Amino acid sequence: MAETKKTLRITQVKSTIARPGDQLQTLKALGLGKIGRTVDQVDNPSIRGMIFKVKHLVKVEEI
Repeated sequence: MAETKKTLRITQVKSTIARPGDQLQTLKALGLGKIGRTVDQVDNPSIRGMIFKVKHLVKVEEI
């Protein structure tokens, strides 16, 4: 049987103005960059680590 992978829906809810450059780069690596933009990413430790770094700027839902 095929294993279904968990997916995370990540939405940027706050601006990157006056944030450190590494947080901006992390958002870009996630596929974000503008408020309201949403991406779906596979749930794995590296994505979770990136989310942890910018948790104050994003909203995360498991789908």
